[in-house]
Amino acid sequence: MKRTTLLLAALSFSTLHAEDWQPEAGFTSLFNGKDLTGWCFRAKTDRKDPKIGEVTEKHDGKTEAADAGRYIVKDGVIAVTFPNEPDKLTGQLYTVAEFPQNFILKLEFRASVNADSGVFIRKPQLQCRDYLVAGPYKDLKQYKPQEWNQMIVEVKDGVAHCTCNGEVLEAALPMPATGPIGLEGDRGVMEYRHIQIKETNPKPLP
Repeated sequence: MKRTTLLLAALSFSTLHAEDWQPEAGFTSLFNGKDLTGWCFRAKTDRKDPKIGEVTEKHDGKTEAADAGRYIVKDGVIAVTFPNEPDKLTGQLYTVAEFPQNFILKLEFRASVNADSGVFIRKPQLQCRDYLVAGPYKDLKQYKPQEWNQMIVEVKDGVAHCTCNGEVLEAALPMPATGPIGLEGDRGVMEYRHIQIKETNPKPLP
């Protein structure tokens, strides 16, 4: 109940209301803005294992999902928060779909002060945080604290080029052959919206 209240309070000051947002031309939305359809929990695997875990629980039609923490959908936003107890594992939410082909992923995020989250690309994690406070990219000039920021990830031939508001976060993050998109919560409140993906020069599946 406490975590739910925290999330709803964070969302209450959002300037975003339910809207008729549509993905850009050629892109497919991974989040319908209404519930967690298409998202799931997966079995945890060793970090060194390139394969992602199997789907353990789907969240189709749900507006809230709880794991080590909690995910709530409200007014076109997925909000993520997690407990402060140090013995709690971070929680991870993934798409059911996996993406073996080259693609461009776009999303917007907003972090509370010192929030710590992450975006999983196939399996590797790209840190998504209140960067200027929590790092690791503390020298960004275009990052907007406690406002909406855009992340773009372009995966091509086994590496990912990742930017925030046009500034490079990772120039060549190594990628496994396939996997889903995921979101993580570790500290504070993180909000995500407008999550969309486009396959680029798709290769035929084997």
